[in-house]
Amino acid sequence: MKNVTISLDDDLYRRARILAAEEDTTVTAMVRAYLEEKTRQKDEFERLLKLQEDLLATETGLDPAENLSRDEIYSEKGDARFR
Repeated sequence: MKNVTISLDDDLYRRARILAAEEDTTVTAMVRAYLEEKTRQKDEFERLLKLQEDLLATETGLDPAENLSRDEIYSEKGDARFR
């Protein structure tokens, strides 16, 4: 485990210590939990973004460029894809 030194202004440190005491924890544990949550969120966002990219790369009909215009949707001839 690595040790990290951070600088906080006196008021923030005092308020963080009070909050930590109220939650029966330490400032270190609060900072660790915050960083774990932020990195978990980023990892999850990147995983979902990759999943979306993979889906769009493999599925047809999801490309906005392939969307029909309003006129094409309501034309009498229609589109052969929907017959």
